[in-house]
Amino acid sequence: MGGGHGDGHGTSTTYKGFTVHQPKRWHTVTGKGMCALMWFWILYRAKQDGPVVLGWRHPWEGHGHGDHSHGHGHESEASH
Repeated sequence: MGGGHGDGHGTSTTYKGFTVHQPKRWHTVTGKGMCALMWFWILYRAKQDGPVVLGWRHPWEGHGHGDHSHGHGHESEASH
């Protein structure tokens, strides 16, 4: 980290009496992996639920991943 104060080995930084140690490599890699997983999940859910959240369509309209209407939607209502 910046400053270079501490034990002289570059493993920690001391600022106003508070020592911040460098994280282990596995902590850094795991943290970046979890961050990527979080953003993939957020973007996936935004793709699936974004129009509903933004008010562009109603959740009961059945467009998207849960559409089991088998063609019995608005077309059949117009013929009655």
